[in-house]
Amino acid sequence: MRYFEQEGNSLVWRNKNEKLMITPWGENSLRVRSTLVGEVQDFRYALLEPEETQVDIVIEDEHASIRCGNITADVIMDDWHRYAQITFLNQRGEVLLRETPAAHALQLRCRKFEPYLGGDFALTATFEGRDGEHIYGMGQYQEEMLDWKGATLELAHRNSQASVPFYVSSLGYGFLWHNPAIGSVSFGKNRTTWHAESTKQLDYWITAGDTPREISRAYGKATGFVPRMPEYGLGFWQCKLRYWNQEQLLEVAREYKRRGLKIDVIVCDFFHWPKMGDYRFDPEFFPDPVAMVKELNDMGIELMVSVWPQVALTSENYGEMLQQGLLVRAEYGEQIGMRFVEDNMFFDATNPRARDYVWTKCRKNYFDHGIRIFWLDEAEPEYGTYDFKNYRYHIGPNVQVGNVFPQLYAKTFYDGLRESGVENPVNLLRCAWAGSQRYGALVWSGDIMSRWEDFRYQICAGLSMGYAGIPWWTTDIGGFHGGWPDHEDYRELFIRWFQWGCYCPVMRLHGDRQPHHPVRRKDGTEVLDSGYDNEVWSYGDATYPILTHYMERRESLRPYLRQVMQEAHEDGTPIMRAMQYEFPQDENCAELKDQYMFGGAYLVAPVLEMGARSRQVYFPKGNWRNVDTDERYTAGEGGLYTMVDAPLERIPVFEKIVD
Repeated sequence: MRYFEQEGNSLVWRNKNEKLMITPWGENSLRVRSTLVGEVQDFRYALLEPEETQVDIVIEDEHASIRCGNITADVIMDDWHRYAQITFLNQRGEVLLRETPAAHALQLRCRKFEPYLGGDFALTATFEGRDGEHIYGMGQYQEEMLDWKGATLELAHRNSQASVPFYVSSLGYGFLWHNPAIGSVSFGKNRTTWHAESTKQLDYWITAGDTPREISRAYGKATGFVPRMPEYGLGFWQCKLRYWNQEQLLEVAREYKRRGLKIDVIVCDFFHWPKMGDYRFDPEFFPDPVAMVKELNDMGIELMVSVWPQVALTSENYGEMLQQGLLVRAEYGEQIGMRFVEDNMFFDATNPRARDYVWTKCRKNYFDHGIRIFWLDEAEPEYGTYDFKNYRYHIGPNVQVGNVFPQLYAKTFYDGLRESGVENPVNLLRCAWAGSQRYGALVWSGDIMSRWEDFRYQICAGLSMGYAGIPWWTTDIGGFHGGWPDHEDYRELFIRWFQWGCYCPVMRLHGDRQPHHPVRRKDGTEVLDSGYDNEVWSYGDATYPILTHYMERRESLRPYLRQVMQEAHEDGTPIMRAMQYEFPQDENCAELKDQYMFGGAYLVAPVLEMGARSRQVYFPKGNWRNVDTDERYTAGEGGLYTMVDAPLERIPVFEKIVD
């Protein structure tokens, strides 16, 4: 019998209605696909057209291999079940990853398709666990973890959770689960298990690299790089929930100008519209958007405007969008995706016609007024109950394709802006999936609480997103929910968060501050409240000079930020880099989750505990300088752990001295 054959540049194995295909997909990289009954499909959810690469395929009776650069897939058949098992090796013949064996009498399957009668399949794929392996990336989860070995993760998006199923292994490979289905992954000690609740085929991509930087570059070539960051992305962004009228927003910008404080972006948050889905300013509160944008631009400030994917049932666009099939559809019951302020449904970002419709409205009502940056909120999307099985998109059921939604939401505005002449679009989103980075997605960590534990979670979230190929990332400085600017305890948290924000890819102040200010129309009708003041002068006289010092520090970092942003654009290198990313051979860095490198030059050690005025810092081998005190530290082969001072007005930051 002929189990193996070559199709083009792919190695193919067939048996008992399964077709397994392994294809070179970029330098040192392979794509693995498998179907049970049917032909392998070329779904391009995240992967781009690969560069042509040399490939060596060797076929024997019950054994075959395919080599692409530094990675080889060795495929053997067991002598009992006639089942194919793949082992991936690097250029030195070292095992990177291996599918689990059938285990004879246990009759296990490393690629297990479970059919839905009359439909597609649930899929489980398993790989052997490896002692000593560290797993980094996977997107953004609200947990104080950096190394996911031993963890189980939901493959689904939620408010403040972004599932980006790409990881970097300390063993020298990167792995993309190229499947947007709702599911889970468990990085167990004995095995790694991927599960998709509904899918048509197995599809993953793997690359070999001796360093995380090599892996990032290969992943970027496979799924895309971020654009070049415009100059306004390097400075300070001012935001709050919410500037509710034109004059209020302009007066805040003018006050920054009067105080001599440079801001690059100011944000007009949600419910500046008459109804969700109208995609325009409410003329009662924003009577002259063109004049507003011009005055801001004259001050050197860009205006970012919030856009939600929800369309209220009362929106002027709802009837047409429903009739044209441009909305997500509920499988059963009412056609409602979320209840917030009023009933609404999400536009279907997987539908090219829906994307064109929404951008056409936004181009007319925002872009033509001079607005070039959009805040694409609710990007998961945030279904009221996260009932993933109850919604259907243009390209398939949510349970099968739903995780690609934020990527295509970003594409909606990226494509529109590019076609309108914007060379390097940047849009703020609350979620991402694999490939989002190529559409100018700047991801922020969602509606998190204003608590110390949530602050600690964000360090891990930002570093994990960097590993997962999303270098543009930020957070609401001070957290989103629950901050009271008049409370001394909160002011300390806010100071520490603000200091850290200076050393994030984008420095952005936002939050739903307490207490709220009620807002009414001229006729007395209530509209959504506005949060308490959230400008740098809103936190007391003692806090103000600390905040303005770090605004000035951010300005001084512009030349350096241009350099590291260019590295992200060219190589996919994160801006925030875990210590292990920058020092992969230093085992002391493997699980460091409370300090990181900002680019390659600065070690940043945020203060993450209430009342702390010192903290321990680990220095890898080399010479280091405190950027505030000029104190010097020298670390030998084994590195150096030491306590450093961290008074309230200062975050510990150290420059790596290059001989």
